[in-house]
Amino acid sequence: MARKRAPRESEKKNNPNVMGLRPEVLEQPITETLEINYMPYAMSVIVSRAIPEIDGFKPSHRKLLYTMYQMRLLGGARTKSANVVGATMKLNPHGDAAIYETMVRLSRGYGALLHPPVDSKGNFGKVYSRDMAFAASRYTEVRLDPICAEFFQDIDKDTVDFVDNYDGKLKEPTLLPTTFPNVLVSANQGIAVGMASNLCGFNLAEVCDAAIARMKDPKADLLTILKAPDFPTGGQLLYRESELRQIYETGRGSFKVRARWRYLKSENIIEVYEIPYTTTVEAIMDRVAEQIKAGKIREIADMRDETDLTGLKLAIDLKRGADPDRLMQKLFRVTPLQDSVSCNFNILIAGVPRVMGVGEILEEWTAWRMECVRRRAFHDMQKKQDKLHLLQGLARILLDIDKAIRIIRETESEAEVVPNLMIGFGIDQAQAEFVAEIRLRNINKEYILRRTQEVDELAREIEDLRDVVERPARRRRIISQELQAVKKKYAQPRRTEILYEFEEEAEMPEEEAPDYPVTAFLSREGYFKKITPQSLRMSGEQKYKEGDGPFLQWESTNRAELMVFTDLQQCYKARLSDFADTKASVLGSFLPSALGMEEGESVLWACLPGDYAGSLLFFFENGKAARVSLSKYQTVTRRKKLTGAYCAQSPLRAAFLLREDRELAVISTEGRCLIFHTSALLEKSTRTTQGVAVMTLKPKYRLDRVLPVEESAITRPTRYRAKSLPIAGALLRPEDRGEEQLTLG
Repeated sequence: MARKRAPRESEKKNNPNVMGLRPEVLEQPITETLEINYMPYAMSVIVSRAIPEIDGFKPSHRKLLYTMYQMRLLGGARTKSANVVGATMKLNPHGDAAIYETMVRLSRGYGALLHPPVDSKGNFGKVYSRDMAFAASRYTEVRLDPICAEFFQDIDKDTVDFVDNYDGKLKEPTLLPTTFPNVLVSANQGIAVGMASNLCGFNLAEVCDAAIARMKDPKADLLTILKAPDFPTGGQLLYRESELRQIYETGRGSFKVRARWRYLKSENIIEVYEIPYTTTVEAIMDRVAEQIKAGKIREIADMRDETDLTGLKLAIDLKRGADPDRLMQKLFRVTPLQDSVSCNFNILIAGVPRVMGVGEILEEWTAWRMECVRRRAFHDMQKKQDKLHLLQGLARILLDIDKAIRIIRETESEAEVVPNLMIGFGIDQAQAEFVAEIRLRNINKEYILRRTQEVDELAREIEDLRDVVERPARRRRIISQELQAVKKKYAQPRRTEILYEFEEEAEMPEEEAPDYPVTAFLSREGYFKKITPQSLRMSGEQKYKEGDGPFLQWESTNRAELMVFTDLQQCYKARLSDFADTKASVLGSFLPSALGMEEGESVLWACLPGDYAGSLLFFFENGKAARVSLSKYQTVTRRKKLTGAYCAQSPLRAAFLLREDRELAVISTEGRCLIFHTSALLEKSTRTTQGVAVMTLKPKYRLDRVLPVEESAITRPTRYRAKSLPIAGALLRPEDRGEEQLTLG
């Protein structure tokens, strides 16, 4: 049996398929990759997905509404949402979930728009709730809201362009011919590639008035007409003229909206019944809970979401003696009950994204709407001209009806009827076709006279339409009349109240915690408790978990600051007032949980820094010591966590807070001891300094513990005093060993 010859090295190099080698990879410059692969995707997202156009809709919105219009859901009965979703897929190449979520946002039940175009029935969730899920599309029903008549008016009169859908089998409009500036009425958000859009809603009546005023006077001050944005969730808008004027002029900026509330004195409850458009009930409750847990808000006994079919309601139970006005001011400052609304009026104009102010948007909408009206008038004019032309041919027959009948009767071939009429009366083919199609019963003088009497009226209508097509001033007048009609039919009162006078948000000083003497205790396993002198006198023995015991103890005041150092070289800062007063009979607060430490992180040492005078002294297993100024741990803001609190090269064995220099005894696992004065160590400028060597150690030994000389059992300290550092130290004599000391002092 013949064996296959193994490929030679030269064959392996020349043939990539030999030995399973991969084919050669072609290199492509990154600029070329971006241009060929990434830019088409980016432009598709910008132009065809995320940024709204001048009619106020994104493509997904427009495709959905046009599908519903084609399904005759404007003025008709509701149909299952699933039917609409399925039909929309013919125009929108996305999954049913994405299409249905688009419908939910446009629905009246969801409440995200001032004038929702979808009249819904069933559970569509709520814009002010993060967790209230909408029902499946098979359970809900929809139809178009009456205001959609303003979106589709004259859409069949060539007012807008139509294009093929994604598979070329259907036609869809590129824009909807909205009769009012819906782009400013309907709030819209979108995130594209490298840009975003954030349009807030305005009151419909104010927008119509502003559009009319802008057409009459391009320099009209919009801020006096279009007073401020309006939101379906209500709330109170804090009116600052400079902020709004910037938004109106540039299309960018922000303003603040706060919740509306009432105080029920009989029940000592605050009810919040309107919240900012940008937040949710759950986000507010989570933030309030965080503030209560951190001890920053003490006036609240309980908070509940009592939202029901009547609308949103958050109930806040107050503790006895709490001031509701002061509490709400604090909540406005630290929770989303007062929130900023950012504006970025980025709109597609002729396929190009542009950030525009309100005035520029109205000008662009007016120019676009004038073209829609011109195209509508031109379409109607052409239809009437065609009709006039046919009637003029009919008038020719009035001169001799018998002749027309004789021509038709005497013509042998049906195909020759029209040519013979054209010759007999001097009319064109279209007119002859119209005459030939008249029914026998209508070939009488009365019918023909009645029809030809329309000629003069048609001629007047055509001249009027020609005037509309040719004169911009006439079209502006028509648009103004349409805006007045829309305002009269659909206007609603403002939902968001404008606060012209309100307390400026000067940072209110943080409420000082009550100050009184306390004694603080920290156990070896990290349990912390704070006890008042009175409670301490009445208490018995301190309680600890099995295997735990006392570690550190301080006498201080309730406002004192606490610094906690962990085995991950981190320092956590808190105030004693953050912890509740307890008794000796309880375990206390477990600091890793109370301070939000990382999983597995444990407490090594703690201190009360006071006025941050003095220094911290760290001792490490490798025999080194680092002296760091306590001021390096002081922060201007109320930071809760400092990383890089000390050097990470060797485990920490002991730490001391030095207000003044003292003598310390350093003991190794070999049983050697040295005593030195802390003035021999210089302060370092960084917290993570490695320090300097204090004790020289043999390879198998390490630094064990450090304690003040006066707290040790050493009877003759002169034996162990170091003349210079580092030093190995002297072996401890039996009488100087004493009892085992704590690891950290």
